[in-house]
Amino acid sequence: MYNAYFGFRENPFNLSPDPAFLYRSSQHEEALANLMYGVQSRKGFIVLTGEVGTGKTTLLECLRDYLDAQGTEFAFVFNSRITPAQFFEMIAYDLDLRCDRKSKTDVLFALNQLLIQQANEGRTTVLIVDEVHNLEWDVLEEVRLLGNLENPKIGKLIQVILSGQPEFDEKLDSPNLRQLKQRIVLRCQLKPFILEDSRDYINSRLAKAGMPNQTVFGDELIAEIHKRTQGIPRLINAVCDNLLLNCFALTLRRATVGMLDEICQDMRLEWSDGEKKPALPTLLEVKRA
Repeated sequence: MYNAYFGFRENPFNLSPDPAFLYRSSQHEEALANLMYGVQSRKGFIVLTGEVGTGKTTLLECLRDYLDAQGTEFAFVFNSRITPAQFFEMIAYDLDLRCDRKSKTDVLFALNQLLIQQANEGRTTVLIVDEVHNLEWDVLEEVRLLGNLENPKIGKLIQVILSGQPEFDEKLDSPNLRQLKQRIVLRCQLKPFILEDSRDYINSRLAKAGMPNQTVFGDELIAEIHKRTQGIPRLINAVCDNLLLNCFALTLRRATVGMLDEICQDMRLEWSDGEKKPALPTLLEVKRA
């Protein structure tokens, strides 16, 4: 709605994960490098964790683009509320296995053949599981058993990337998952942004959308956005998108703290002091002032 008003080529704060808008903070660069290294080196099990909205899915999208460019076969399980049978069916569908996809035995035989073929051609195969903290114990056990598919000379035939919220680390500490925990050789963790990263993140997205020298968000406002979103990229996107929309509605070129106050109240945001802020003057009152 506001793209033409600000001269954007596309929405700078779209909530959908988009690798083109990946902000390469030091932690995101390190996590992506570890994921790529783990796959290339056939490390087996790799875990990526982070709070809700810290950019895990965007990193996975970047990894998928990388795997596509390398011609690497991969399966992506994005719905973790599944049964073991559904788990194998999703793998068979993504890898286009020629078998009875409703038969676990047939899927495993076809998968093993694919893995051996890929290994003979000097390639590996990747399984990416998102929202892994929601997986039931029996599905996690099936994931672990896939690690048994290996070759003494080549190593692990399938690389498994498990991505989820910090609760997954707690889940791994349970006695019945100790075997899976022992198989994990690489761990990556995403944390909320510090203020400097929040500022660079906002400026980076605006630049990629077509505003290289942005003047919509001043330093004071960005500091407030960082504080109230607690440095969570997804919340930053939502707040900034609303601020741009309000600027457009009021025909203004610069967002204000007053706008931010009203947006935070509407979004029911709580920040470091743990208190929701009281009602403030409306945007029209702010504009008149």
